[in-house]
Amino acid sequence: MSVAEAKAESVGTVMVAGAANLAIALAKLVAGLISGSAAMLSEAAHSVADTTTEVLLYLALRRGARPADVRHPFGYGKESYVWAFLAALFTFVAGAGFAITHGVTTILVHEHSGQYRVAYIVLVVSFVIETASLARAARQVRREARRWRTTPRRFLRHTPDTTVKAVFLEDCAALIGIVLAGIGVALSQLTGDELYDGLGSIAIGVLLLVVAVVLAKANISLLVGRSIPERLRHEVEQELAGLPAVDRVDTLLTMQLGPEDILVAAKVDFHNDVTGADIENAADEAERRLTDRYPEIDRVRLPRPFGESR
Repeated sequence: MSVAEAKAESVGTVMVAGAANLAIALAKLVAGLISGSAAMLSEAAHSVADTTTEVLLYLALRRGARPADVRHPFGYGKESYVWAFLAALFTFVAGAGFAITHGVTTILVHEHSGQYRVAYIVLVVSFVIETASLARAARQVRREARRWRTTPRRFLRHTPDTTVKAVFLEDCAALIGIVLAGIGVALSQLTGDELYDGLGSIAIGVLLLVVAVVLAKANISLLVGRSIPERLRHEVEQELAGLPAVDRVDTLLTMQLGPEDILVAAKVDFHNDVTGADIENAADEAERRLTDRYPEIDRVRLPRPFGESR
């Protein structure tokens, strides 16, 4: 899969998730109002937060993909992490905040009015739709993991594409949230005690809180300037050390400039008998090797003879 194809697939995954969450949010809101269930209303807030998150992630993909210019010579890749961080923040405030607050209120007030049946119907339909959205995100995660020659779990831990990570984690959280809401509603119906409905709402809020914190930490790390994974860094170092003119690699610095944009800068020692032309050829060869093997590496910086620049 090429870099362009990976970007297009990320946009498609975000759009599918956003459409699914919007439809589910409306259904859950209606069901929550009719059933009077705190857990259902919290799930509605959950889906509204997810829908808004998808909009912000779409902006992240679009604005982060803009080409470099004079004012931003390294491109706009890091802007995608700003929007993705805002998406995580919105999940924290709107989703988790509402769910926990509403759950506590339900426990304190202990009142319920409405029908349970509509809540169950919407939960089942929502589960089916969310499963379809998660299946698409999971397929992309597996394909991307194969492209990077790693496991899906490690890919999710280290991927700089936080939009894919956000969609996958939010879809997983959505399915778990639906189960928690169903358990809370069922226990309240069986016992006649709204305590369980309120606890279900609080559990959904805590779940959203965990997802928001995980995504926020990942985006902050990338905004500060995170290096590439150690395995990939080791492979890049081996490629540079394998150049005929290079004696050893003293220092290797890497930075993730965007989801599909990597900067490589190295300080290398050349053999004593190499000429200035040899050094320049080695620098060109290093860039060719690395960009051919890793299309995500967009910039390679090695020492060049005095007066030469690229």
